[in-house]
Amino acid sequence: MRTDSSPGTLPAREHLPAGDAGTPVLDVVIPVYNEEKDLQPCVLRLHEHLKRTFPYAFRITIADNASIDTTPQVAARLESEIPEVKSFRLEQKGRGRALRTVWSASDAPILAYMDVDLSTDLNALLPLVAPLISGHSDLAIGSRLARSSRVVRGAKREFISRTYNLILRGSLQARFSDAQCGFKAIRRDVAQALLPLVEDTGWFFDTEMLVLAERAGLRIHEVPVDWVDDPNSTVHIVKTATEDLKGVWRVGKALASGSLPLDRVTRPFGDDPRDRDIQDVPKGLARQLVGFCVVGGLSTLFYLVLYSLFRQFGGSQVANALALLVSAVANTAANRRLTFGVRGRGGAVRHQAQGLVVFAIGLALTSGSLAALNAASSNPAHSTELAVLVAANLAATVLRFLLFRAWVFPDRGDSTEESTVVALNSPSSPTYSTATQHPQNPQYPGSYAAPLPQRQQPQAHQGSYDTTTQFRAGEAADGTWRDATMQLQPVRPHDTDPRDPR
Repeated sequence: MRTDSSPGTLPAREHLPAGDAGTPVLDVVIPVYNEEKDLQPCVLRLHEHLKRTFPYAFRITIADNASIDTTPQVAARLESEIPEVKSFRLEQKGRGRALRTVWSASDAPILAYMDVDLSTDLNALLPLVAPLISGHSDLAIGSRLARSSRVVRGAKREFISRTYNLILRGSLQARFSDAQCGFKAIRRDVAQALLPLVEDTGWFFDTEMLVLAERAGLRIHEVPVDWVDDPNSTVHIVKTATEDLKGVWRVGKALASGSLPLDRVTRPFGDDPRDRDIQDVPKGLARQLVGFCVVGGLSTLFYLVLYSLFRQFGGSQVANALALLVSAVANTAANRRLTFGVRGRGGAVRHQAQGLVVFAIGLALTSGSLAALNAASSNPAHSTELAVLVAANLAATVLRFLLFRAWVFPDRGDSTEESTVVALNSPSSPTYSTATQHPQNPQYPGSYAAPLPQRQQPQAHQGSYDTTTQFRAGEAADGTWRDATMQLQPVRPHDTDPRDPR
């Protein structure tokens, strides 16, 4: 299934409102396991920093991963003494499991976590969450590998960290710089849609979440941090590295097979409601051109090898037809997956049939070129035949890209799956939630709410009402079909100003 053209199930990002007293804007989770010595100093330091610098209500949640020392008692004491501190006990170990559990249950619109050793300077916390509050980004990570970061750690950990991130870039094509820094944040609506797709419950949880978010087209903000290595860290480097490599293989295999429904967590084009009226916006043209050229170059080499092989057993026309047929099937499959991002088996037969039509056009060009060459020379040299075929294939390649983009794999404005959007029209806290059943992946059942805080409606529209309206994406209340993207309420006064030139 295509992941780059689906309208997605997440609404457009918006700046969080300043109100809703009593509900924290930020929930900072601290996963711990046997941290009876470091827990209290960490929480007190973090609480003092947030009280002094953070302009919104906040919560600090201690996620105890089945500690067997006095960590649960320390957490309970902190919860009783500090109103902003909560504790949560899990009976199974795993940092990823703790984050998934606490984040899934939290009501804060911004969710973050940090390691208990506070290796990362807390001055980076507000820059970390600010892009999520403003609606600019979906996730945010602290990066120890950014140019302006200042890091103090040993050569061994530095080498392991950089090697791991190089592996991610080479194998999973990750573009974020630091996957394992224990300093991250995510919007709650994004977490509710993304976390059900993340399988890992340990240290690879961060990496898997970031890779899937990036592949779904979500925006990841990176913050340079000052970081000092904790020499007393209890992380088992060899075991963690082994589990991470297994995770890289698993995620890479899932992405290659198209088994992940990443279209669930895509954003609509344009965060401004007015931008959704723009039609026929080209998507990923530069990336598609690069991918098509790479696939085309490899296909041409494959075709020439096949032609030279078949030419030894038959005439030039037969060799050309067989070589072009085999390479065309491989070319269509490669472009389907790598260039145009089509995942899964749905529509594969139709795409191959359309690819064969494109192949017939290429066959006509190359066969016509060979016929013209044979008419001009009764016995042309093999090198001359190859040169003529290369020129003909270049012309066929340009035509093939245009046909692939416009006909075989077009950008479609409608989604191939049906989504139910539930709009809760409440004057106090309007939210939007979605429930989607993926048609080809029954192992991801269920509905995932995606609440989005909005500004209060104008007083003239407020009253004693509380209605729930259900409709399919793209279907208006009168039953007519319009733009498949849900139109959200504008959040800036000039959005509805008739003098606005837009």
